[in-house]
Amino acid sequence: MKRDIDNDHAARDSAAGRMSRREFLRKAGVAAAALSLPAAGVFGGCGRRRLPLAKKTLIIGMDGVEPRIVERMMQEGLLPNFRRLAGMGGFSRLATSIPPHSPVAWANFITGTNPGGHGIFDFIARDPATYLPHLSISKVEPAERTLSIGEWVLPLSGGKVERLRHGTPFWQFLEEHGIPTTMFRIPSDFPPTETGGRAISDLGAPDIMGTYGTFAFYTNNPPEDTKEVSGGYVYPVEIGTNGAIETKLYGPRNDLRKDGPKCQIDLTIYLDRSAPVAKIVVAGTQVLLREGEWSDWVQVKFPMLWRHGVSGVCRFYLKSVRPDFKLYVTPIQIDPSDPALPITTPASYAQELHRRFGFFYTQGMPEDTKVWSSGLFDADDYMQQSDLVLRERLEMYDYEIEHFDEGLLFFYLSNTDRHGHMFWWARDPQCPAYDPELAPRYARAIEELYVKMDGVVEKALRKIEGDDLLIVMSDHGFAPYYRSFQVNSWLRDNGYLVTWGEDESDIFASADWGYTKAYSLGINCLYLNVEGREGQGIVRPGREREALAREIAQRLKAVRDPQNGRQVISNVYFAKDDYSGPMADLAPDLIIGYNSGYRGSWQTALGQYGKTLIDDNDGKWSGDHCIDPVHVPGVLFCNKPIASHEPALYDVGPTVLADFGVETPDEMTGRSVL
Repeated sequence: MKRDIDNDHAARDSAAGRMSRREFLRKAGVAAAALSLPAAGVFGGCGRRRLPLAKKTLIIGMDGVEPRIVERMMQEGLLPNFRRLAGMGGFSRLATSIPPHSPVAWANFITGTNPGGHGIFDFIARDPATYLPHLSISKVEPAERTLSIGEWVLPLSGGKVERLRHGTPFWQFLEEHGIPTTMFRIPSDFPPTETGGRAISDLGAPDIMGTYGTFAFYTNNPPEDTKEVSGGYVYPVEIGTNGAIETKLYGPRNDLRKDGPKCQIDLTIYLDRSAPVAKIVVAGTQVLLREGEWSDWVQVKFPMLWRHGVSGVCRFYLKSVRPDFKLYVTPIQIDPSDPALPITTPASYAQELHRRFGFFYTQGMPEDTKVWSSGLFDADDYMQQSDLVLRERLEMYDYEIEHFDEGLLFFYLSNTDRHGHMFWWARDPQCPAYDPELAPRYARAIEELYVKMDGVVEKALRKIEGDDLLIVMSDHGFAPYYRSFQVNSWLRDNGYLVTWGEDESDIFASADWGYTKAYSLGINCLYLNVEGREGQGIVRPGREREALAREIAQRLKAVRDPQNGRQVISNVYFAKDDYSGPMADLAPDLIIGYNSGYRGSWQTALGQYGKTLIDDNDGKWSGDHCIDPVHVPGVLFCNKPIASHEPALYDVGPTVLADFGVETPDEMTGRSVL
């Protein structure tokens, strides 16, 4: 039996290609040293003496863990391993970023700086010359030179994917000192920074469409006005007399053809006449599903140019067969066995993970909150999909921690954030989305997930010994999201944003920039229309700009909710005061810090207006953190005493550097908390 176990371990390590040249030489050196020692010194005496192991630092990033819930659960004895870790060293609330968005917060963590150093200020950024929005983490640049031949557009130069986050990741400084690193699912780092270690991206990594996640939903009875919903598409289908459905599975746009049509392949579904079963045929693969069942990953390839194409992977969920047919298809993931875009460094790391685990979620934010928010899923459907993500991630955690014996390992878990967003309503009767019949079933969904995270901490504690460092942290906490504030509507109603014509769908169609002084893009960002910075700026730099910023900030803090008289905005932050670094000139002038219970509207994020200034948030996305950062700190647990009274996100990287004896670079804002 021992031989079988040893053979299994050897085959698994060989297949995964885990041992680097550095690791091989280190282990060979340890073996040689052991052979040269006197036998009595190593094995003699009262017991067995172990050789000193290489130093390890393990960071577990649990997105969005709320400190007030953790503190209460520790007091109740529900999180014994969190409590044990706090007793070994320390526990503190962790100051988050301004604003406390996940891409901003994790960029603070990565670079040890504030947003002025790394240039990520929101999920949404804008081109000041055109005012047009784009995603803040990365952008795809098409080929600069092309050749048109008939219907084809052939690239003559390479395109590229550009990472928009600036600053040097703290783990690069470790690698310069010969310390190996693995950054597993690191947010705000797509494409992953090319380093000597290993990394795989999370938040910012797109699906094969180039989006943050676009699902497909097929049904013979589509709801009204849902052909295109936020985060996906609803495709109406017809069921033939033989019970067959002939449709298409759509992939990325084919930029090699004029007008860039969507790539597509045949998708055929056969419905059983008597049982709640369907057979799905796609890309030469047959999948048999019962109602309520998920498929394994299916590899699909979309043709683009002759025999060339793009490979992706997806899963199918047969929600129902009768009376209405409903089939969900996950966003088509970048295929880790043949990535169309760089998701790991080195590129071989993706194939290594694929050899060990098969196909897996590669997009950032893999929990599909949009399909539930659209009403196409219910809570049970969403919970199943979220659990699939978590089980996959925990299996990878076990694998990485088993093979971790030196250097730095960062491991990221995202479900804690998504549960905070999607299940807050179940624990808070004040939420407009509160459902008294359904709430008891999910009232402890967040707490139950935290108990699972306690198991993650237990495994980490077993791995750490001697002078090793263990940090468990979250990038921010959570608060209720009861009401939405329409910033652009407020700016328009107060004369700061001047419109012309009748089309007031968004600022791009309606703003008269020759008279507009301020506008908002993103959830918390407010920009002044500054002369010389914006394409049609009118606000003069200097005193006029500063006076206008102070005036708008003062008036925003004076806004009261007519429904209850509460202050909507508890603070307004000035970029010139809170940001420093080479990217500070691109920052929004004001960062709006909402009071607990309020948030900037989804419409504001995209430069739109609302029908009313403040309205109820009745969606299942009922918890949030894009508010005043003083209301949503994260958590910091450490097995060594925390000396800092106010640790912040950008202190974590310098803390790791200091613990390894590496000097903190001057470019970093943070300092060690130990």
